Amino acid sequence: MKLYDPETLTSFLKRFGIAASKGLGQHFLCSQSAVESIASAIAGCLGVCEIGPGPGVLTGPISEQSQQMIALELDQQMIEALKTSAPTVDVRRVDALKVDLLAVLRELPEPRGIVSNMPYYITGPLLNKITEARSELSVAVLMMQKEVAQRILAKPGNGDRGSLSVFLQSQFDITWVASVPARDFLPPPKVDSTVLKFVPKPLEGDEAFQTQFFRLIRISFAQPRKTLANNLMAGYQRSRDEMADLIDQIGLEEKVRPHDLTQDDWIRLTKALTS
Repeated sequence: MKLYDPETLTSFLKRFGIAASKGLGQHFLCSQSAVESIASAIAGCLGVCEIGPGPGVLTGPISEQSQQMIALELDQQMIEALKTSAPTVDVRRVDALKVDLLAVLRELPEPRGIVSNMPYYITGPLLNKITEARSELSVAVLMMQKEVAQRILAKPGNGDRGSLSVFLQSQFDITWVASVPARDFLPPPKVDSTVLKFVPKPLEGDEAFQTQFFRLIRISFAQPRKTLANNLMAGYQRSRDEMADLIDQIGLEEKVRPHDLTQDDWIRLTKALTS
């Protein structure tokens, strides 16, 4: 069933009496190229968990190329529709932010993947939820607001770079998959979307190091327009001279701003602070 075709999708939604819920941030994808790009990015995963399948635009095609698929859907009106659009999929009516995602993933054969057209209003919490489940993942293919994707991908020196960029880039190798304009959704949102691919990578140090690393990031970007030294002084209750010496120790200029640091700089700074 080619639900990515706008006419087919409209007819299918009408058949089941489905209307997009503003409260749930629903915008149904209707783009063959986007569906094919996402399916290609998740290809190779025997087990796939989809978060927020909606009527099944992605669910059907991805279920055909995977061995087992679980779909987590909060909206009751989608459940009956998914029995038709994705009959082999195990559809569960649950809140993805409350479910034990690690347990769900462990039910699936390896390699495992997550795919989601993420509702804009829960993008941040859902990214955190998926990151917490990274140990059971081979890949996550996620669609989000274009501006969020730009921040996630931002490189050192880019003003869009922030704590989200540094945090996620420390956890995953992240690559662009596709751009999806607002017109490719029914109903169209007010913004364009981007699909990114997240592949978990080895973490630096032990759990204690990671705790300090994340604390450093939060403190350093507390006031992004301020210099790194000023943020560190406030967050760690250290003197300016101490912070200046620390920054000089890792080879950075005293007036460097947080968005200018590389991933390696953050690691070296964490080590310097905890030594």
